[in-house]
Amino acid sequence: MLRVTSNMMSNQLLQNLNRNARSMNETQIQMSTGMKINKPSDDPVGITYSLRYRGEIASNEQYQKNVDSALSWLGFTDTMMDQAGNVLHRLKEITVQGSTGTNPQSALDSVSQEVLQLKNQLVDIANSRLNGKYVFNGQQYDKAPFDFPNYLDGSIDTSGAYVIQTDHGSVEYLVGENVKIGINVSGNDAFGSGNDNVFVMMDRISHSLLAGDQSAVSDELSNIETSLERILTMRAEVGAKTNRVELIEGRLKDLDLNLSKLQAKTEDADYTELIMRSQIQENVYNASLSAGAKIIQPSLVDFLR
Repeated sequence: MLRVTSNMMSNQLLQNLNRNARSMNETQIQMSTGMKINKPSDDPVGITYSLRYRGEIASNEQYQKNVDSALSWLGFTDTMMDQAGNVLHRLKEITVQGSTGTNPQSALDSVSQEVLQLKNQLVDIANSRLNGKYVFNGQQYDKAPFDFPNYLDGSIDTSGAYVIQTDHGSVEYLVGENVKIGINVSGNDAFGSGNDNVFVMMDRISHSLLAGDQSAVSDELSNIETSLERILTMRAEVGAKTNRVELIEGRLKDLDLNLSKLQAKTEDADYTELIMRSQIQENVYNASLSAGAKIIQPSLVDFLR
């Protein structure tokens, strides 16, 4: 038979008390941190899912930042093309005025001056920058797409506009896993190239007005309409891309919510359960102490008394 000694009972009691104390300590840690996984050994399988969810959430957050940047670029581009359209509408109005045969040369000269001012405004729009990047020069966004010489009187020499070729490289944002979307508009696509370039056209209008050639001025009205149609087409493309990016933005937000819920289920502690467990463990620990005191207290000396 196995002989049970006082030392054996004491050691067994201490082991049980330590085990109960460890359980209480683990519960207290979970309550204080709000996490049921505080070290890998707490839940080896759960920590694997937790790390996976954290990685996916981090990637999703970067995708959302890219979406915000893409929407900013698209919104800015649309605003600039809207302003360009307003300039061309005004150009059409004064071109109609300048093509009227009853205008004296002084009136044509005044119209020509306004055409030049509109051209300067359109150059500013075509060279617009967002966060230091030229939005109409493709991947070469560190260079102005329409870098014309400036005169001391503030006028701009656009005589070389017909040979300018802006960069057609696509500025792309990664907005999802293996999902890239181009968000830029080339300067030539928006403002034309060669003889169809809006600056070349505006120079022709200005020169015709100064020469009093109202027939030539009238002939440019169809070219203005073509430029307006080109702007509208580009705005439609930008609008379509904006709609797509906004749909992606909504999907990313839904995905972020779902991943956060899954992470919470894996990592977050259940306070109701922890409180109940803590009370039970405290009662067990106190009972262990009480029982141990009764078991260990009697000794041979007590019986000899």
